Amino acid sequence: MGDAVQQFFAVKAKIAAAEREAGRQAGAVTLVAVSKTFDAADISPVIEAGQRIFGENRVQEAQGKWPALKEAFPDIELHLIGPLQSNKAKEAVALFDVIETVDRDKIAVELAREIARQGRAPKLYVQVNTGSEPQKAGIEPRDAVAFVTRCRDVHGLAIEGLMCIPPADENPGPHFALLEKLGHEAGVAKLSMGMSGDYETAIAFSATSVRVGSAIFGSR
Repeated sequence: MGDAVQQFFAVKAKIAAAEREAGRQAGAVTLVAVSKTFDAADISPVIEAGQRIFGENRVQEAQGKWPALKEAFPDIELHLIGPLQSNKAKEAVALFDVIETVDRDKIAVELAREIARQGRAPKLYVQVNTGSEPQKAGIEPRDAVAFVTRCRDVHGLAIEGLMCIPPADENPGPHFALLEKLGHEAGVAKLSMGMSGDYETAIAFSATSVRVGSAIFGSR
């Protein structure tokens, strides 16, 4: 059994333990295995070990490896977890099953157009910049609920959840608590939060999915 497969099972066990500790139902949290920068040969053993949900940061990189993997494993669910440029909306709607990084009206308009044109509707999450970091994608927390409403009422998009990436040098707990609060206010069911270093904390704050890369595949 390869390193990535062993690490995958170790992460699954930690998620199960964190669910129990938080008093949550077993299986309440979905693992999104972040496979960015790893090629099909690295990813395949983890697929064969049973993982079906993966996250990629870039549309172009995902186009290079996932069509063949999805053909071989038709039940794979692919998440876009990196910033989406409006000129890549067409490719993103065609390839991804979940797009977690909707964060401005221009993207919402492009996604609505492509969803109508392709007849394919990925699940959508709004990315919230909980730390208001100027270099980071995501809508400002104070604008998040209104933006979700606008996505639904103006752009005709079904927003399923919220996503955040807390600042690397801060305690993630308050950021997860903020996303949980905004999720309640926006009336969304899903919260994508928590990465390799803090996913167990995120589970305590009601994360419904965690995005784990280096703890499974190793450092890039």
